[in-house]
Amino acid sequence: MKKSISGWLAVLGLALGLTFSAAASAESEGIAWDKAPNKTTDLASLQNGAKLFVNYCLNCHSAAFMRYNRLQDIGITEQQIKDNLLFTTDKVGETMKANIDARQAKEWFGTTPPDLTLVARSRAGHGGTGADYLYTYLRTYYRDGTKATGWNNLVFPSVAMPNPLWELQGERRPVYAKVEQHGHEAEVFTGKWEQVTPGTLTPVQYDAAVGDLVGYLQWMAEPAQNTRIRIGVWVLLFLAMSVVFVWRLNASYWKDVK
Repeated sequence: MKKSISGWLAVLGLALGLTFSAAASAESEGIAWDKAPNKTTDLASLQNGAKLFVNYCLNCHSAAFMRYNRLQDIGITEQQIKDNLLFTTDKVGETMKANIDARQAKEWFGTTPPDLTLVARSRAGHGGTGADYLYTYLRTYYRDGTKATGWNNLVFPSVAMPNPLWELQGERRPVYAKVEQHGHEAEVFTGKWEQVTPGTLTPVQYDAAVGDLVGYLQWMAEPAQNTRIRIGVWVLLFLAMSVVFVWRLNASYWKDVK
């Protein structure tokens, strides 16, 4: 019996060691993700994020599980949707589908652009939430003449997609420092950037815009999340009060029982 327990403990210890080793290895291969601001309750931010999504993302990426008229939940009227967010041939009750041809996109980029409806949930990992990943990813593009698109990304090296927001951000170059690692000299990202050409937004404004876009992607992945959280808080309060009543009822029921 003792040998069996010892064997299981050894297997468990090996599994945990491999898990932590893999996580540490994955962490060392990429940069740390920045914490995304939580803007899922800010209607003005969500509305701006929806506008950015339609103008800069929907050209290539669909959101096939989201309908345009659902944007009324974040305070955009049906008329505003028709006037500002719909393409000419789209209707307000239709889903958000990209106009790009999937086969042409694969030829141009080497892969079919993925659907973004659930991307804020599917991209979660050891580095943080899906929102953290997207927030860091959209802020770490840089020019790279060795790539077919002319762009690269620190979070997603050799990414097939060029920077969709480059007009807003401008062109930047990451700053590296040479350090000694395992007896060899290596270049490590310092967390700083050199602005090559300015964009239409300042760096602070750009970070805020990306926060709005990521907040919208979070909301789109689960439009009912804020309602779920709000109802959940009331349910927990109700259960807490119920425990008190049940406890007193139990005490009253058993007080005469010896």
